[in-house]
Order: sequence, then structure tokens, then C-alpha cells
Amino acid sequence: MTKACSIFGSNSRPQLGPFEQQLLQELWSHRSATVRELLADGKIHKAYTTVMTTVDRLYKKGLLDRVAEGRAFRYTPRHAPEELQRATALESIGQLLGSGDASSLPLSYLVEALSTHDAQLLDELQLLVERKRRELQGLQTNGWETKVRDTRGRKTKDRGQG
Repeated sequence: MTKACSIFGSNSRPQLGPFEQQLLQELWSHRSATVRELLADGKIHKAYTTVMTTVDRLYKKGLLDRVAEGRAFRYTPRHAPEELQRATALESIGQLLGSGDASSLPLSYLVEALSTHDAQLLDELQLLVERKRRELQGLQTNGWETKVRDTRGRKTKDRGQG
């Protein structure tokens, strides 16, 4: 969940309303824009001040960058849509797994949701789990070295690479 924390700057992501989500979508499609440019294409039907206030909120939530451009600001999304989606998913899954239930019940919820949405996703999940297991086993046997230290913190012995 570290990626989520680095994007959102805290342990919980900011809640986004429908209009904030719409503005983010527009900014992703424009790559960067001023409030006037967002209104000019006719997809947003709100007052200038409403759009200005809302993009300022998105900026304060850490989702946009801005630079002064004349008397206005040019806003640019800080993260790609995929990064934001990944961070949101990681946080939600982390909350589910950290719900205090030590059993495998939260995992069964995930499996149930996947099978309800698309049974083929279960096969994809299995492949991802197997790939991650191989990756973790490779790290344990090839790259990590455990160092044993005495009570004073001095290294006394290296345990082999496996």
C-alpha cells in the first residue's frame, strides 16, 4: 500500500465527488488546461467559479500540479489514471485485509467478486499468484542475503544466498 500513500500523501485517499472525477477525466484528456480551456470545449456546464474552486480542491488534495499562466493557473494531473486506479484498489484491498479478521474470509470476498464479474478472472488471478510466488522464491534464493549480528550490532556471519 506504499504506492497509495505516496500518491495521496496520507493513509487515506481523498474522496472524490462526481464533478471532481469528471474534471480529472477532462484534464487527463487535455493533459493540461486552464479553467477557461476546460469550459471552452463545451463538455462542462458549470460556472467558471465552480470549476475554478473544484480544480483548486483537486490541487489541494495533491492530485493536480499548477503553474501560473498570466492571471490564471494551468493545471496538470500529477498521476496517470492507471496510477490513481492502482492506488485506490491497493488501499481498498488493504482495508479489506486489515479489517481485523485473521481468517481467509476477506480473500473469499475477492474471489467471489471476481467470479461474479467474470469467471475467467479467477484463472488470471491464479496465474498472477503463481507468477508472484516464483518471483518471491527467486528473490529469496538469488538476491537476498541474511546477516547475523551479535548483541553489539557487529556482523558475525553471512548466511548463504539460499
